[in-house]
Amino acid sequence: MNRESAPRGTRAHDPGPDWNHLRETVLMMELAVAQVEAAMTDSNASVDTLAGMFTTMAGTIRQINLRTTDLADTEESAPIKHELLATTAHVAGMVNQAIIAFQFYDRLTQRLSHVNHSLAWLAELVGDEQRIGSAQDWVALQQRIRARYSMPEEIEMFEAVLLRGLTVEQAIREFMDKMNDKGDDIELF
Repeated sequence: MNRESAPRGTRAHDPGPDWNHLRETVLMMELAVAQVEAAMTDSNASVDTLAGMFTTMAGTIRQINLRTTDLADTEESAPIKHELLATTAHVAGMVNQAIIAFQFYDRLTQRLSHVNHSLAWLAELVGDEQRIGSAQDWVALQQRIRARYSMPEEIEMFEAVLLRGLTVEQAIREFMDKMNDKGDDIELF
């Protein structure tokens, strides 16, 4: 199927003699890629703003702590100093929790980016009548997708489904069990 000369958009409502389910499949994959990309673009701007704000807040908290620590411990100022240090410690803890949430978000966007590329490459292969039936091209696609993964969990999921033959449900269950065993260990990157 030459995608450059093929008319764009669905023709499933009015199929005609040259209607093709592969073309419809490619169109749906391209739509999924566009939706994921749009969602990531929208959310990245907001997260970037929040990350900048939390970085500034962390710096401000450090400054408040430094100045508070330098205050003399008089009978009058000691309770206020203690309250300020306790309050900034509490706020610093909340900022740290927000940073952990950003790390999870970063991992999510990395995974979605990999899914996006995989879907785009899959649509490209499925949309090419010359290559779709070639096992060699399917192996090349799988290798290309596998090489794109940067997180161990992605690699393990890939291998569980494609190499070990687990169903998607089994692979997800295995992944979730492993994440539950891991606990709150945050990988800093």
